[in-house]
Amino acid sequence: MASNKPIPCGLCQDGDVKTEADIWCNNCDEGLCSTCSTYHKRSRGTRNHKTIDIKSYKPSIPVIKTECDKHGQKLTLYCPSHLMPCCDKCISSSHSKCSGIKSLASVVEITKIDEPTQSIERQIVFIKHFLEKLIKDKSINIRKGEQKNKSIQNLILNIRKKINKHLINLEKKFCSEADAILNLEKSKATDLMTEIKGKQEKIEEMQNHLHTVISNSSKLQSFLGVHQIEQQVHQCQRYVDNLENDKRIKDFDIKMKQNDEIEKILRQLESLKTLGEVMVVKTNIDLNRDTSVRRKAQVESKEQSNINNMTMNIETKIDLNIEKQISDMICLMDGRVIVVEWSGKVNLLNQNGKLEKQVPISGDAVSVTQITQNTIAITYPYQKAIKIFNMDNETVTKVITLDKACYGLEFSNNSLIVGLNSEEICMLDLEGNILKSIQVQSKSLLCYLVYCNNRVIYSDLVGDTVYCVDESGKQIWDYQQDLKGPEGLCTDTYGNIIVADLNSSRIIVISNDGQISKVIISEEEGLEDPICICLKPNESSGYICDHYGKYLAQFNLSSQ
Repeated sequence: MASNKPIPCGLCQDGDVKTEADIWCNNCDEGLCSTCSTYHKRSRGTRNHKTIDIKSYKPSIPVIKTECDKHGQKLTLYCPSHLMPCCDKCISSSHSKCSGIKSLASVVEITKIDEPTQSIERQIVFIKHFLEKLIKDKSINIRKGEQKNKSIQNLILNIRKKINKHLINLEKKFCSEADAILNLEKSKATDLMTEIKGKQEKIEEMQNHLHTVISNSSKLQSFLGVHQIEQQVHQCQRYVDNLENDKRIKDFDIKMKQNDEIEKILRQLESLKTLGEVMVVKTNIDLNRDTSVRRKAQVESKEQSNINNMTMNIETKIDLNIEKQISDMICLMDGRVIVVEWSGKVNLLNQNGKLEKQVPISGDAVSVTQITQNTIAITYPYQKAIKIFNMDNETVTKVITLDKACYGLEFSNNSLIVGLNSEEICMLDLEGNILKSIQVQSKSLLCYLVYCNNRVIYSDLVGDTVYCVDESGKQIWDYQQDLKGPEGLCTDTYGNIIVADLNSSRIIVISNDGQISKVIISEEEGLEDPICICLKPNESSGYICDHYGKYLAQFNLSSQ
């Protein structure tokens, strides 16, 4: 909405002359009259500035920060490892180990704003629709709960007609409890809707801000504005992701468990203490969140990193003291770590690497993968089964049985990829239906595999080889050079494969085309018997675990 208050010409105002502006310069951040705008267009320093008609100027545009919040210095640098603008102090204090630092001006010059803008716009629209649907569903849920509650009370009234004054007192007590439970659930649902509406307002504000920044700001301002909005949208996305663990999101139902002895107790009314139990039955709902919309780099990445520039630093080593052979390890979305003992227990560690608890699930586990925020899947080769486990209520929600012993496990594209013995890799949906069967040849059990870009990469410990095959089983490449017992695998954002080479006590990275490799850390840096390696979701740091469960090494990976 354009301003109704006249905008003065900035240059004329400096000379104590009051003249209304005809245009607005986004670069100079001031209005210009027709006379001053003529000189402005002719001047070599300002001729390329972005100007708009004063009628289109929106003075309500939020201020785009060009200074560091923490240090108060100008944002002049850009860290590609963390995808963020920085000041000089930021680089020295928080990004000293990051490589490839660039000037912000050079990054702005080559950056295409359209793609991240469109991505943020899609994300905003999705979140708005998602929250609107949640409010609608919760409103329907409340009405159903009210109807059920009314039905229960009518039932109680019919029973009351058959009995005496003592039953009336019990009825009042029962209805009071039912109303209290319903009111509590309604209050929780209403509080959630109020909270969601608040998020909706913020999302609407961010959307309006995004449109304004792109159309009425300089390229630097647009870049910084989009970056700042992206941070806010990312926070809203985390809020939406975390709703999955919010118990308030679950549908509630009002039910009554009637006492089976009521008819008998009617003859012994004086001993009757209760009419039943009012309970809330929570039902999981399908949130249908679009997991494909995630935060992307505002600056375009290279298609493939140069692994010659890749480095790995061990930050800390944590004593595990499990003292048992380890078969698998993953980093969970919430920062915790799961370490699996070979044919043994599943250990859940906190973010500091300390044992939080052992997952209460029976059987001899081998491999684990995460499906959702609160759901994991685990292979049990001796039972020829994959168990899907809910970590919130600590229950096995599904058991997928197979006709062969299952070992390595990965979750990708809403499918489970599992290694069967040493000759088959199977792709399953979450119901256990076989989507694809890939026949392979390995001298070892298929304990370690990853899925990336429609390809499966697996390690062969005995054959000292890492293989890459497509979904039809056709071998794309194999890598044997310098490998001595390859075990655990993970992939970086470029699709390069990072291998824990057990017998050489090294971590080796192999390019995604299988052509080149590099040792990025070795025994000289304190590595001993590495068997598992994993990266934290969407981060360049992760963990290495040794074969005998003695230590957990936290590392930082740089690809610049």
